[in-house]
Amino acid sequence: MLYDALVNTELLEETPDTTLKIYVGKRANKHSFRQEEINQMLVALAHQHGHVVRLKGGDAFVFGRGQEELDFARKLGVPVEVVPGISSCISVPELQQVPVTARGVSESFWVITGTTRTGQLSRDIELAAQSTATVIILMGIRKLEEIRQLFIKEGRFDTPAMVVQNGSRSNERKVIGTIDSIVEQVREAKIGTPGIIVIGDVVRLHPEFVAQAVEEQFTLQRKAA
Repeated sequence: MLYDALVNTELLEETPDTTLKIYVGKRANKHSFRQEEINQMLVALAHQHGHVVRLKGGDAFVFGRGQEELDFARKLGVPVEVVPGISSCISVPELQQVPVTARGVSESFWVITGTTRTGQLSRDIELAAQSTATVIILMGIRKLEEIRQLFIKEGRFDTPAMVVQNGSRSNERKVIGTIDSIVEQVREAKIGTPGIIVIGDVVRLHPEFVAQAVEEQFTLQRKAA
């Protein structure tokens, strides 16, 4: 078994003690193995043991290298079966009780990588900032200020935004605010990678936003009385 950095290690406890487990995780600027080495290991272990499991996070085919590894194995005659995962772009907001679409709020959503192959910010984010869709950005925490500036350019200072680090894990952390405030909030909370960014009016459906709105309404009613 070759497993990644985002794999919950509790899953490894479900395997037999005799299973060979090799960590091949990649974090920013910290790669245990190069991609070419991982590809070679997959094929070599499949031939050596009769089969091999490549355990990846749920986004293996969303800005991941899943297709590259699959193609490499197939070209060298190794049959491949894919067991699909659950993408963080939907599941992490959902765990926060934030839908990526909601009737009367958002009709669609973008899923964009924050960092392209060249290391630059994806130009699609600028287009997404001009839309009314929910914008979900993976691998963009380090470019949050650049992202913020694109939304400010479109006059979307008060658009709700949420950043979640280590979504679904025991050490999950989050901040919720607006485009105008989110960078400072992330800095103060020391939110880091891995994480996802969710931008759009659907974030107002988060329980904390709802509670804040109720409190503000109650305050206004008291003042009016």
